Amino acid sequence: MTATVLLVDDEDLIRTGLRMIIDTEPDLRVVGEAADGAEVPALVADLAPDVVLMDVRMPGVDGIDATRRLVAHPDPPKVIVVTTFENDDYVYDALRVGASGFLLKRTRAADIVRAIRVVAEGESLLFPAAIRALAAGRGTAHKRLAGITEREAEVLRLMATGLSNAEIAERLFVTLQTVKTHVGNVLAKLGARDRTQAVIAAYESGFVTPS
Repeated sequence: MTATVLLVDDEDLIRTGLRMIIDTEPDLRVVGEAADGAEVPALVADLAPDVVLMDVRMPGVDGIDATRRLVAHPDPPKVIVVTTFENDDYVYDALRVGASGFLLKRTRAADIVRAIRVVAEGESLLFPAAIRALAAGRGTAHKRLAGITEREAEVLRLMATGLSNAEIAERLFVTLQTVKTHVGNVLAKLGARDRTQAVIAAYESGFVTPS
């Protein structure tokens, strides 16, 4: 099955480089390009890409606003924001409004390809150390997240460390299906699209604190 990709960046050279990397993979295909976030909704409606690689800083409509507009629609594509600097506050804001992860523009070609495959399959690109750094100073005093059980809270804390479902199951001595159920409950109770949004909610509530 081929995953389709829309490239959004105001620099022609970046888009050309990404297209060359992606189109060499048999299971990935670039279906379109845009130089401004304003073009994205119409292109997504027309091309229905699985993944959008979105530059976070653009002179017109930036990646944050474009991501916000996309995720407001039913069945939106997955968004990976692309940035020059790992500690870019724009990245945090893009993750907060619905992006599934981020990549640095200097990321190796193999890692870009892996990232696209991960989000196309419905997972999130969770980088705990980077999210901790971006979340520093944004959390409030610790408070209980509404409706979260003790076990779900434990699972959420482990999610925030970057553990996979299988690793959480091993840590808690429970089945993988049990963990998937807890993760699903956490996402539903927090109104989160995926693990990234759940972890951000945990930081912003002060439930998990950057360290």
